Amino acid sequence: MGNNPFAKDAPHNPFQAPRSRVADPTPSHSGVLLKTPKSNAAGHGWSWLSEGWGLFKEAPGTWIGIIVVMFVLALIINLIPLVNLLSTPLFTVVTGGLMLGCRSLEQGQELTFGHLFEGFKNHAGKLLAVGFLYLLASVVIGIAVFVVVLGGSGALDLFTGSPPETLNPLGLILATLVMLALLIPAMMAIWFASPLIVFHDLGALQAMGLSFRGCLRNLMPFLIYGIVGLVLTILAILPVGLGWLILAPVLIGSIYKGYQDIFVA
Repeated sequence: MGNNPFAKDAPHNPFQAPRSRVADPTPSHSGVLLKTPKSNAAGHGWSWLSEGWGLFKEAPGTWIGIIVVMFVLALIINLIPLVNLLSTPLFTVVTGGLMLGCRSLEQGQELTFGHLFEGFKNHAGKLLAVGFLYLLASVVIGIAVFVVVLGGSGALDLFTGSPPETLNPLGLILATLVMLALLIPAMMAIWFASPLIVFHDLGALQAMGLSFRGCLRNLMPFLIYGIVGLVLTILAILPVGLGWLILAPVLIGSIYKGYQDIFVA
């Protein structure tokens, strides 16, 4: 017989059902969101930073300008009583906008100062919720740890601004270390929450839960990421802190690249 347009192997059969497996996870203009985050080799922690550096090199002047504006705005906000409590939630929203900026660079488009406020347009509520939940967790953990380690009276002295001589220095150091350790899960929950919200429209709790799972499945890459990041932080501080004008954009880009590596098919 001749070529049968209905045959199984016909190259251009318009009636043939697609044979490729349709992905179950939610598709997005940024890729397919995996139901289960990927687990990567330890070396990927270094790759996120190096690829973040690559994004910085695409628009170094704009990146530095954005970081300067962020620093000035953060300084103003932190000088205003009560308003300074909003610094963490607002930073979460700003991070969401900068994730969109990273995607623009990756697609060959421009990074603009407008990306600094892009997160306020469509996902502000969810991004703010993530920031407030992290702030709440920090406050609760901080109070609980200092009360347990320093005792009720010691914690009260600390929170009321009592003179340092009334506090046990070793107890204060221990309480701080314990608090930082307990904050790690909260940091894992917000690390990738912003890109998961802006690119896949997840709810705040859903994004935080998925972010935590992604970090948990990549502990070794994050160990390398943390060690290298610590060295870079020290180097950034040495020139009167000016190194942060470069390191901050690299870290922002590394979050974007880590999100892609772990959550996107």
